[in-house]
Amino acid sequence: MKLFFRIAALTVVAITSATSTAATRWDMTTPYVDATHHTQNIRQFAEDVKMATDGEFEIIVHAGASLIKHKEIARAVRTQQVPIGEVFIGILGNDDPIYKLDNLPFLATNFAQAKKLYEVSKSALEAKLNKDGLMLLYSVPWPPQGIYSKEPLTNMENFKGAKLRAYSSTLSRLAVLLDASPTTVQTVEIPQAFSTGIIDMMITSPTTGVSSQSWDYVNNYTDAQAWIPKNMVIVNKRAFKRLDKSLQQALLTAAAAAESRGWEMAISETQSKTQELAEHGMNVVLPSAELMTALKAVGDKMAQEWAEEAGKEGKALLAEYQ
Repeated sequence: MKLFFRIAALTVVAITSATSTAATRWDMTTPYVDATHHTQNIRQFAEDVKMATDGEFEIIVHAGASLIKHKEIARAVRTQQVPIGEVFIGILGNDDPIYKLDNLPFLATNFAQAKKLYEVSKSALEAKLNKDGLMLLYSVPWPPQGIYSKEPLTNMENFKGAKLRAYSSTLSRLAVLLDASPTTVQTVEIPQAFSTGIIDMMITSPTTGVSSQSWDYVNNYTDAQAWIPKNMVIVNKRAFKRLDKSLQQALLTAAAAAESRGWEMAISETQSKTQELAEHGMNVVLPSAELMTALKAVGDKMAQEWAEEAGKEGKALLAEYQ
C-alpha cells in the first residue's frame, strides 16, 4: 500500500512538472539590430508578455535579420514559419498601395501628423492584413527621414546620377523623380553598400544613421524631415487563436503598451540621435528654402500618383487625412 501511494505521488509530481514546462514559446523575427529603439521596444514587449503570464508565454526575439531576411518576414508569418514578426510597412508596397501611404514624402512630417495619418489608415491596414491571415498587434514610427550624402546638398542637381539607397517601392519612385538611381539595400547592409560604392546617398532616420555609423562613409546629414514611416508587428491569426484566452489578452495588453511606449521613444530618438550624428563630426544642416520647395513639389506629385493607384479607397483616406 505504501508503495502504491509513493508511485501515485511521483506520478502527480511528474504530471505537474510536465504541465509547468509546457510553456508557449514563440520565435519573433525583426530586421533591425538591438541599437534601434524598435528592437529595444520589442525586447521590452517580450519581457512584458513573459512577466504577465508568469513565464507561460515566452517570445524569443531574433534581431538584425538573423532568422529571416526583411523582405521575407511577412510571408514567413503568413505561412506560419514564425508566428510573429516586425516589418517596415512600406516594404509591402508592391502587395497593396495602402502599405505605401505612411511612406509618402512630405505628407506627414511631424509626429502629430503621423499619428493622425495612422489613425485614419489603421482600419484599412488591418483589413489588408486580415485578408492574408494576419493581424496587426501594434505600430511604431521612425524619427523623420533625413538625407545622408557625401557632398553638401544645395539644390536638386545634387541628386542627379546619385546611387540612392531604396528600401521600398515608394523610395524607388522618389529616386527616379530625383533623377537618381535607386538601389535596394537593407538596413544591415548599409555600411558595406557605402564602402563598396553600391550607394553614395540615402534617405533614412537619424536612428538608422547612428546604428549604421553613417559618419564612417558620409559627411553630411540634411535634416529634411521628409516623412515619418512606421514599422508594424504582425502575428499569424491562426497562431493567435490557438493561444489560451489569458495569453491572448496578455499579448494584446503588452502590444498596446509597446505602441504607446514606442511612439514616445521615437520622439526622444529624433533629438538624441540627430545630436549624436553631429557629435560624431557630421555636418547636420536644415535644407535650404529652394531645396525644400522643390522636394515638396515632388512629394505632391507622388501623393497624386498614389491616390490614382489606390483608387476610391485611397482617395477617401487621403481626403480624410487632409
